[in-house]
Amino acid sequence: MEVAHIDAFRRDPDRFWSFYSERFVSLLDKEPNPAHEAVAELERRGLIRGVITQNVDRLHRKAGTRRLVEVHGSIEHSVCLQCGGKVHIDRVVELVQQAGTPECLACIAPLKPDVVLFGEMLPEAALAEAHDLAAEADLMLCIGSSLEVYPVASLPELTRRSGGRIALVTQGPTPYDGEADVKLDGDVVEELRAVLAAIQ
Repeated sequence: MEVAHIDAFRRDPDRFWSFYSERFVSLLDKEPNPAHEAVAELERRGLIRGVITQNVDRLHRKAGTRRLVEVHGSIEHSVCLQCGGKVHIDRVVELVQQAGTPECLACIAPLKPDVVLFGEMLPEAALAEAHDLAAEADLMLCIGSSLEVYPVASLPELTRRSGGRIALVTQGPTPYDGEADVKLDGDVVEELRAVLAAIQ
């Protein structure tokens, strides 16, 4: 909260980037795991209409997911809060390595990762699309989430109220355990491998 808050970014972007840059750069070489790939395969087979994620790491996109709703944004770009310009992650990393705090090439203002920081609203268009997907879903598959971070945690209830069902693939309890039609609480990768094998 002290550093990853929008007010902290505005107050001291150098401190923000000294904290954030190492984490930012560490995500670059991360690759999707078999769970990300299984979800993308389910979409390719026409069994999943879209993926809603709170993750900002680009791994669903790297795995091949086509309809991806990133409700907390993505590290794919950083943005200038003054002129609205966007800079791709590859260039941002170059700027971080050169100067520490990346700056907008047009107006020399500090760039901010295009992710939702504490104190910021979630992107309206992404929330609307997530809402539509949840309302239309015959089945919402909730993977690897405690379903405790709102407003996204309310989406399974929207699916239920619209007549759809809920399947949970996550370790540990969730608020929806009693309402889910299926709860798989083993390792997410193994559980999704088993799901794919069962529908071959």
